[in-house]
Amino acid sequence: MLRWLIGGGREPQGLAEKSSVQTIGEEQIQNPYTELLVLKGHQDIVRFLVQIDDCRFASAGDDGIVFLWNAQTGEKLFELRGHTHKITAIAPFSSSDVSEEKTHLIITASADRTVIVWDCTSGRQVQKVSCFHSTVKCLTVLQRLDVWLSGGSDLCVWNRKLDLLCKTSHLTDAGISALVELPKNCVAAAVGKELIIFRLSASNNGSEGWNVLEVKRLVDHQDNILSLVSVNDLTFATGSHVGELIVWDALDWTKQTSECNFWDSSVHPDVQPEIKLSQSPNETSVQHLTSDEECVFAAVGKGIYVYNLQMKRVIACQRTAHDSSVLHIEKLPNRQLISCSEDGSVRIWELREKQQLPAEPVPTGFFNMWGFGRANKQANQAAKKMQENTPMYFLELVGDLIGHSSAVQMFLYFGELGLATCSADHLIILWKDGERESSLRSLTLFQKLAHNGDLQFKL
Repeated sequence: MLRWLIGGGREPQGLAEKSSVQTIGEEQIQNPYTELLVLKGHQDIVRFLVQIDDCRFASAGDDGIVFLWNAQTGEKLFELRGHTHKITAIAPFSSSDVSEEKTHLIITASADRTVIVWDCTSGRQVQKVSCFHSTVKCLTVLQRLDVWLSGGSDLCVWNRKLDLLCKTSHLTDAGISALVELPKNCVAAAVGKELIIFRLSASNNGSEGWNVLEVKRLVDHQDNILSLVSVNDLTFATGSHVGELIVWDALDWTKQTSECNFWDSSVHPDVQPEIKLSQSPNETSVQHLTSDEECVFAAVGKGIYVYNLQMKRVIACQRTAHDSSVLHIEKLPNRQLISCSEDGSVRIWELREKQQLPAEPVPTGFFNMWGFGRANKQANQAAKKMQENTPMYFLELVGDLIGHSSAVQMFLYFGELGLATCSADHLIILWKDGERESSLRSLTLFQKLAHNGDLQFKL
């Protein structure tokens, strides 16, 4: 099935037995990734992948090393050493000055309480900052303002030269876990279960001074916020540890809609939901969010869910998409989704419209909102009528990529160059379109023979 270019073709242990997860046979007609390239170099869990340009990306993880790779060939370009502990955040930072040649930088933060800026062209360390009082957990670049932010026990604003422009006072010991850019020079910071809105402003006196001001605190979540995603200039969304999704207005920070019930009563009908949630919160934890203009796509526990923003409801779901928690999910341009999991698998899904009303309709609430107690007959009739009048969708499994032997942390999609995945098995895998790669090799061989004069044409 898969053609291994580097490494062995051993079936990863612990992946042979499947639970109630949907499976797919060896004949995966719609799965183009039939070749893989195994990239070795890391000595511990690889947690981060960031794209630098059309054919380069960086990887980082618990060994504190950053590698730069060629996505086409798998060539290791640079090995960046400067941190002494694990990498906790990484972000690309490209030059926005059109008057000079475009430069590509990456910023890395570490548990050693330092941040380093690297030049991706030379592989050299540009600058290093060691003034942090706690670990920086997230980095966000505001390209339009040509500044970047670091989130830890406080929020710091930096320029390209790593000059500290301004910072907030100490927030909490837990610190900022995630950041997202908002319109009007604002950012949203997740601090525990709170969402804090900050506004950045340059000084009016002509100096290079900056200010960062807290303008609002949103306390609608009941538990820690794990994921933040910007949907568009008007909307962003957040997901929490106990299965809450909230869609926000990005301009006035009001709550547009929310869905808060992840509990599947069919799994343990005799157990009270609040008891079960306290025992196994990961079953409903919103691990990752992504979006397009129409939908928010969520990795929740072992499942993946498609929430339509206009309809304000789930239009498709796979409640058990993987054997373990889904760690990362992305929408592809062709109505496909890719998800990866702690079970070591990477799966491709296609969002399709149902031709007729299913026997078991998609739940009307978010992530399967089952009611508790006596059912409301009128509500059920209204929901049924809405389902009959609106299109229904489902997620079909079209590809199952088995190559990693441990939890797949995340991935990058490079279009025709393929897919890059990273894992707790210390490996990075480049998944390639086997048919395309075969054609490229044939073309290369043809050109080589033609150049050497070994081709003889017969009429």
